[in-house]
Amino acid sequence: MEYVLLAAALAVFVIVIFTLEACRAKKEKKDFAARLYGDYFKLSDKKYATERFEKMDSFYKRHQKDGQLDDITWNDLGMDEIFKRMNYTLSATGEEYLYYKLRTLSRSREELERFEEKVSFFGSHPDERVHFQFCMNKLGYTGKYSLYDYIDNLDYLGERSNRKHLFLNLLFLPLFVLCRINFSMGLVGLAVLMIYNIISYFKEKGEIDPYIISFAYVIRLLGVCDELEKTGLSGCGEEMEQIRIHRKKLQAMRRNSFWVMNSSSVRGGNASGDIIGILMDYIRMIFHVDLIKFNRMLHVLREHVEDVDVLISTAGYLETAVSVWIFRESLENGWCRPEFVQEGRLELEEGYHPMLEQPVKNSISAERGVLLTGSNASGKSTFLKTVAINAILAQSVNTCAGDRYRAPFFRVYTSMALRDDLAGGESYYIVEIKALKRILDAAASGDGPVLCFVDEVLRGTNTVERIAASTQILKSLGGIFCFAATHDIELTELLQEEFDNYHFEEDVRDGDISFNYRLRTGKASSRNAIRLLELIGYDSVITTRAFRQAEQFLTTGSWR
Repeated sequence: MEYVLLAAALAVFVIVIFTLEACRAKKEKKDFAARLYGDYFKLSDKKYATERFEKMDSFYKRHQKDGQLDDITWNDLGMDEIFKRMNYTLSATGEEYLYYKLRTLSRSREELERFEEKVSFFGSHPDERVHFQFCMNKLGYTGKYSLYDYIDNLDYLGERSNRKHLFLNLLFLPLFVLCRINFSMGLVGLAVLMIYNIISYFKEKGEIDPYIISFAYVIRLLGVCDELEKTGLSGCGEEMEQIRIHRKKLQAMRRNSFWVMNSSSVRGGNASGDIIGILMDYIRMIFHVDLIKFNRMLHVLREHVEDVDVLISTAGYLETAVSVWIFRESLENGWCRPEFVQEGRLELEEGYHPMLEQPVKNSISAERGVLLTGSNASGKSTFLKTVAINAILAQSVNTCAGDRYRAPFFRVYTSMALRDDLAGGESYYIVEIKALKRILDAAASGDGPVLCFVDEVLRGTNTVERIAASTQILKSLGGIFCFAATHDIELTELLQEEFDNYHFEEDVRDGDISFNYRLRTGKASSRNAIRLLELIGYDSVITTRAFRQAEQFLTTGSWR
């Protein structure tokens, strides 16, 4: 009777545990669904490990082509922060594709219209969007490395044969027969073979362990594709067909994959005391069943790397569309779809920088170069970045932070936030003139219009040579859309035939300074740099003499 009661108590305990776990899982799913339907803005609240973020460009590097943003432009504009601001994805596949999408400027209306269809579809079909996000959340991440880090290193493993493993397994048969003839000799033989198999197992297992993570990701990817095929996405017929075709080619990889996917190295050890798991691990060690299956999976994957790439590209493309829709919804200061023209002026109405919570909006209509003047902190650099980032967002994700954007398709380059290259032994000036040269080369290539942004051209050299060289370089850039900011007021006169002048100005009154960040036509007329020294407490002797010296130069044209 006691045994019956004990068994009943254990049964009740197990039922309670399973019920509580099921309730917890159901509540987590419900809470997650609520976030996806209502609080989706919070999906961008992510912490990025340094190692993982360094691998964010893996998909981009594997799919490089003409028209993508170079590293100088990406870094000048702080596009890493723009990426984080837009990243509402739930998988490594979506993350890496979004990064790639932001660095790839389209010059095709059809391509952007196709992407717009997907963005609009997910925006108008919340149930299908949430289901898709659930699937991508199951796919998850690959740890600190990208899937492509593993895929690109498959050749290091080479084609691995199972002949040795199968031969060793066949040896068990004669040894079992020997046990019936001579038990002692047969038992010794079995023990020696098992010990050899276990030792050799751990040697080979160590070689393949890093790749099991990537194999597990591919298996999850195939599972997600299965689920998407079953339920479908009504507005993504072309993408669903791509998934169907390429998923089928990888089916052989999934058969009996549990031998590899459920090993202790994937489960994180057997600390839980899972008896069945421990028993299965011993079977793996003795008979090498997971090594045999791994080698077969490796053979399939090496033959179908491009099919995996298509599945990743397709799923990532769709998740990027979801992320862009949420990004648009999060832009409280407004957004618009861009308009593209064959040639003509660049127009931006009430444009703003998407990283600013309370931006001052500005408008501009330019049909040639723009020269910006004004004091430090007046808004020149932010305005340059505003126009540049909107041009990039227009051609990458068909979205602009502003009321209207209308322009031709551009290749975008910058020379703005450069620094000395200590590793390469190059001074700031050398780094700067190389950055400017690449813009001139791009313009001379004839591969479509160039839109460039230059902040304080040639700041790394002396005044006389800077003004002379800046004049000629900017004249060369005058034939393209060039936005340049400068403190050298002389350039406004020297370049008046090639550039339109705009400026920002500050207001100094009652011992204080304020900026309204409003773009104005014409060149800057105020000279408040010395006045600012006085406002923050510099000795009056310094400021008075500086004022006098500056006035003498403006009057006589020479320094005294």
